[in-house]
Amino acid sequence: MSRETRKRSLPVRAALLVIMTSVIVITAAAVINIYMVKTTEGRIAAVYEEPGDTADEAETEALEAVEPECILVLGASVNADGTPSAMLRDRLDVAVDLYEKGVAPVLLLSGDNGQMVYNEVQSMKDYVVAAGVPEEVVFLDHAGFSTYESVYRAKYIFGVERMVVVTQTYHLYRALYGCRSFGIEAVGAASDQKLYGGQEGREFREVLARSKDFVKWIFKMKPTFLGDSISLEVR
Repeated sequence: MSRETRKRSLPVRAALLVIMTSVIVITAAAVINIYMVKTTEGRIAAVYEEPGDTADEAETEALEAVEPECILVLGASVNADGTPSAMLRDRLDVAVDLYEKGVAPVLLLSGDNGQMVYNEVQSMKDYVVAAGVPEEVVFLDHAGFSTYESVYRAKYIFGVERMVVVTQTYHLYRALYGCRSFGIEAVGAASDQKLYGGQEGREFREVLARSKDFVKWIFKMKPTFLGDSISLEVR
């Protein structure tokens, strides 16, 4: 092969390499996503499907069966006035309903409080306390900057071994997979009371997040912050 021919073939080889790499990455992401969903969907024990919905007797019993130490509510955005967004408010309504049914003795609210001007967990706490949950049974994880970190810190900071996780269905698969990876026996309560704007974008980002967190759970990467252990015992 002449030098000129080799030069012309280099762009073709590079293009083929890019295509092959893309196919491998996309295939791996698809396999991870299917695996994560299929291995956790059976752990979703309750589904809230409309505003004002409540867990029925069978769902309550399924949630109680793991003898959860807490109900973990995963954070989401808050409004400019500091109140929970519609998506977060629905998660909190589920948690309040489950607490009132006696599913678990405490709530663990995990979210982003990385800035002085942005505090998801305080907004979450204000909401559930206003709904009638006693303040002393509400525990806050201020460094739950991601699903991975919320689950990691539930295990290694708060010492949780068994819990109920509350978030929307599309998000529960990843959260429950993470619980299993960290040795937490967990079941999910799905907060699907409404259709939320921008859901298509969230679904797409979730596909990417599952693949990223899958790798994190393999290597058990440390979160942004750890800190001292915190007991969930009510005083």
